[in-house]
Amino acid sequence: MTASTPVVATTVHLLRHGEVHNPEGVLYGRRPGFHLSELGRRMAERIGEVVGQRDVVHLRCSPLERAQETAAPLASARGLEVVTDARLIESENVFEGERFGVGDGALRKPSAWRHLYNPWKPSWGEPYKEISARMMGAVHAAREAAAGHEAVLVSHQLPIWTTRLHVEGRSFLHDPRKRQCTLCSLTSLHFEDDRLVRVSYSEPAGDLIPVADRRAPFSAGGAPEEHRP
Repeated sequence: MTASTPVVATTVHLLRHGEVHNPEGVLYGRRPGFHLSELGRRMAERIGEVVGQRDVVHLRCSPLERAQETAAPLASARGLEVVTDARLIESENVFEGERFGVGDGALRKPSAWRHLYNPWKPSWGEPYKEISARMMGAVHAAREAAAGHEAVLVSHQLPIWTTRLHVEGRSFLHDPRKRQCTLCSLTSLHFEDDRLVRVSYSEPAGDLIPVADRRAPFSAGGAPEEHRP
């Protein structure tokens, strides 16, 4: 008999960046010049301390400053070079640079309403299918680079959440207030060879998250959530 080939178990973690200094409360999107706040830097240091103890051998990152700054402590802890990957960038949005809320900012302008006709695409920004396609390209590149170990991809809330909806076979149409993707959270994709077998979620910096940002169903103190596709 021929011995069976052992399964290669690899985990790719999607890490959302830390809190951003944004006193005007604008939708910063892909705009340059938005850096981590003091609290955001503490969150990034926590990631370096906690995730730095894991078997992380590969680190990829969005080109935006807030993501690069979040990756830096982990890169230092693991002695890794940060691979900048444009596929991990924030999604495009026509409302960048504006305040965006009900009865406030951009939504008060009739000229903005024409962008809101199709939430399935969505009509106000980069299509969800395009976001998930580019993110999965980066995920599989990282999986191959870290085969048998762990990789971390530092990205942004909507790209990470869209990727999770994609791999779990759920509708892209969702309420942004219910995204399970808080600051410096990990959405972890567990592979056996090239097959995704499990998704888990955790918050290594959960105790640092401001109360106003605790919108996800899971928060620090609870057990990490898992899902099997």
